[in-house]
This record gives sequence, structure tokens and C-alpha cells, in this order.
Amino acid sequence: MSTVPDTTDLTRRPIPEVIKQVAVPASIGFFFHTMFNVVDTMWAGRIDTEAVAALSLSLPVYFIITSLSSGIGTGATALMGAALGAKRKNEAALVAVQMLGFGVIVSAFLAWFGLTFSPAIFSWLGAEGEYLATCLAYMNPIFACNIVTVFLYLFNAILQAQGDTKSFRNVLIFTALLNVVLDPWFIYGGFGLPAMGLAGVAWATVILQGLGACYLLFKARKTGLLVTDKGRNFIPRPKIYGEIAHQGFPASLNYMTIALGFFVIFRFVSKFGPEASAAYGVATRIDQIVLLPTIGLNVASLTITAQNYGAEKIARIRENVRKCLIYGATILIPLSIPLFLFAEPLMALFTDDPAVIAIGAEYLRIDAFTLYGYVVIFVSTSALQGMKRPMFAIWIGLLRQVIAPWILFTLFIKVMGYGTISLWLSIAAIVWTSAIIAFFFARRTLHKVQWELENEGELSKPASDEAAPLGADIRK
Repeated sequence: MSTVPDTTDLTRRPIPEVIKQVAVPASIGFFFHTMFNVVDTMWAGRIDTEAVAALSLSLPVYFIITSLSSGIGTGATALMGAALGAKRKNEAALVAVQMLGFGVIVSAFLAWFGLTFSPAIFSWLGAEGEYLATCLAYMNPIFACNIVTVFLYLFNAILQAQGDTKSFRNVLIFTALLNVVLDPWFIYGGFGLPAMGLAGVAWATVILQGLGACYLLFKARKTGLLVTDKGRNFIPRPKIYGEIAHQGFPASLNYMTIALGFFVIFRFVSKFGPEASAAYGVATRIDQIVLLPTIGLNVASLTITAQNYGAEKIARIRENVRKCLIYGATILIPLSIPLFLFAEPLMALFTDDPAVIAIGAEYLRIDAFTLYGYVVIFVSTSALQGMKRPMFAIWIGLLRQVIAPWILFTLFIKVMGYGTISLWLSIAAIVWTSAIIAFFFARRTLHKVQWELENEGELSKPASDEAAPLGADIRK
């Protein structure tokens, strides 16, 4: 008998070991994903400040695509992970195939929505004239070809449910490196291509994500979860679509609140001019870089929780959340110090505009004290999603991304006439308040689930595919 451990089973080995398995490749992958975005920002900066501002303003609009794609993938990961933890691989396979059909419908909707409403959205955000045309030149190709983004996330969900974050890491490394070549080529033209300006950045993104999706499809097929049963598994199953929507849309809406939050922030930041919009866009890129070592902890919190929830091992879920929070503090708090001390030099890496540097540095110095709050929020909500409790993420997201910022920004900017620093201080207060709420809600939910298991048996289930009809126990 082989003594090699099954790396797709996250319910038996020590929690630190499985966190390392899932989190480290995910963090490395997200590092290169952020470098991909950093390269886009740097090359846009070589065009002009308006191009940087347009790319920054496009970020919340682009989030509409990634929110739905990531949300459906997150919801499906929870369903597949729970089925795999309960040793029902056939059920996990059916969810995987149905998820892809669901993704096609979502992609068609996104293409229609984006191409129809992008002009109105950018106009509402303050873009007009040439500025508006630059924004649309970037976003129209992204929306028209969004299916490559959708399938990139969905194929990754199949792999992630089994603890494989290395494949997505490989895609992100490859695309980030190739983007260094494609961005300047497509922007300035050459070798038979015309100069496309900022639109070239969009087309480079589409091509690279398409290549990445093809690679992840190859890897997903090798897992044995893409069982089509001669195409019959692609026939829409309303019940499974409903479960994917039930788990995925709340996760999507959670991500969408991030986009809505950007809309709210840019709505107020843009009142201080394109320089302020560019500064916030660049500063958030730097944010992403600092947060990168901890991003994999969010993935670990979701994936490990999902499998152990299916296996009814609540103590392991509790240990997983605790370890993720400890690791996040150990990594992130020391990184916040150079962010505070070297705010101006960091901004100067992306722009030479003194106004942009000054506003961005002002944000980063306050943000240095805020970043760990994001770790607490994301680890807590990921664990709740892994336990099929996705709704809390929506409500906390709406509160911290939309409702509270709109109220505070209106008070400080419109009523009291304060400057940009009031925006950054408001964000810090909102993040930490939300982090405290999320932490205690997740802890209370874990106690409740454990009590149900011990006293009511509400989560008991058959232990194998043979004991449960296919698709019969995709639990709410």
C-alpha cells in the first residue's frame, strides 16, 4: 500500500501542513497577478496621466466581471469541497460540469450588460469626452471577451476544491511574465500590429487569460471531475443551478460590494481631480502588493473549511481559522512599517506627477494601520462561505463598502468640506469596525454548528456515493 499522502484530502493531515499546501502557491500566484496589474499601470503611466486615471476608473467596472466569476467559483468550491469531504466524488463531478454551463449563461449576461451600460457607468463616475473614450477603449474588449475570464476562474474552482492552488499559480506566473512583452507591443505596435494605446493593454489581458483558461482546462480534466456522461451532465439541472446560485451569488455580491465600494470612493475622489483618481488607483496597487503574502490565507480558509465541513470536523475548522489569523498577523504587521515609512518613494515608482505622489502617500500612511483588518474580514467570511453561510459576507460588504462610506464621505466632503485625508481616515475606521464584527460572527457560527452536530445531528449524512443518490445531498 502506498504511503504517499492524498494531497486532495484536506480532512486528515495537520492543519499547518494543509494551510501551507493551499496558501503558499495561492499567495505566489496572486503576487504575479498583482505584478500583471502593476505592469499594466506602469505602461499606462508611460502613455499619460489620463491613461492611468482611465485604468484606475476602470478597476471597479472590471470588478463586475471578476466578482461574478470569482463568486460562482467560490460557491461551487464550497459545494464541491463539501461533497469531496463527505467522499461523494460523483456529486462533486456533477456540480463541476453544471457550474460550467451556468458560467456560459453568466458570461453572455456580462457581455450584454457591459457593452450596453459601460458609457453610462463611466459618465456617472465623472469621465467625459476623450477621458470617457479612453475608458471605453479599455473596457469594451474586456466585456466582449469576458468568457475567458469566467472560465479561468471556474476551471480554477475545480482544482481549488481539491487543494490544488499550484496550477493557478503557474498560470499567473506565466501570464505576468508574458504581459511584460505584450503590453508595450500592443500599446505601441510593431511586427504587423498597429499601435492601440490603452486598448492594447485590454487585448493583451484577453489573450493571456484565454491561454491560462486552456491550461486550467487541461489540468481540470485530469482530476476526473469533468465527467460529462456523453454530454448529459451539461443538461441544466434546475436544482443544482439553484444551489450554485444560492452559494455563488452571495459570494459574487460580496465581491461586487468591493466594486461598489470603488464606485463610491471614486465618486468622491474624482471631485478632487484626475490626479486624486490616479493616486488612489496607484495606491491600491501598492496595497495589493503588501497584502499578497496573506491572500493565500483566504483561499486556505475557504477550501480547508469546505472539506472539513463536509467531513463534520468542526474542531479542524476552528484551528484553521485561528492559524490563518495568526499567520496573517505575523506576516503583515511587519510589512506595514516600510509602507508607512517609504510611502512617497513607493508612489514614485509608478508616476512622476508630484500631486499624484502626495495624495497617494497620504493614503498609504493611514492604510498601513488598516491592512490587517482586511485579513480578519477575509479569513472570517471565507470560513463562513466554506460552511455554506454566504449571506453574512453580503451584509458586511454592503455596510463597509457602500452604506458607511457614502454616509461618512458625504458628511466630511460635502457637508464639512474636508479634504482627501477624511476619506482615508473613514476607510480605516470602517475596516476595523467590520473586522471586529466579522470575527465574532464567525466564532459564534462555529459554536452553533458544533452544537448542532453534538445535540441535533442536523448535519449528519451518508458517507459514500453508494449511500446517497447522485446530487441528492447538495446541502443548504
